[in-house]
Amino acid sequence: MTDKDAIVVNQQMVIRRPVSEVFRAFVDPEITTRFWFNRSSGPLASGASVKWFWDIYGVSADVRVLELDPDARILIEWGDFEAGDASTVDFTFEARPDERTLVRVVNSGFTGDAETVIATALDSMGGFSLVLAAAKAWLEHGVDLHIVADKS
Repeated sequence: MTDKDAIVVNQQMVIRRPVSEVFRAFVDPEITTRFWFNRSSGPLASGASVKWFWDIYGVSADVRVLELDPDARILIEWGDFEAGDASTVDFTFEARPDERTLVRVVNSGFTGDAETVIATALDSMGGFSLVLAAAKAWLEHGVDLHIVADKS
């Protein structure tokens, strides 16, 4: 592999809730903590910098909001900025008939050697699959699957 920038993770899921409700679930940590990280330094807002925590694993991620278009898109950079280890995540929210929302997640810009880039991308692919499934369970059925906590 010669072009690590060619590695892009794409995941998507239809969530049977209105786009405004699904979008809010990803910007409001009061909701997001029900299906993803367990705490946050604040909500996502245009130009904001926040920190997400997964206390069970003793890890966190710095998050910079690059763009926020209500009910349509959240573009962030996340990772360890001091170490130069950050990638871009583009969440898009597309309203569908019958109050359904298609959520797409595209993660790109992985850093490191080829082996590290591939490992990070594969971890991201699995992680975002779980996040979308957990969001679907929470938003559609009010069920906390504890997917992230039980991933270990």
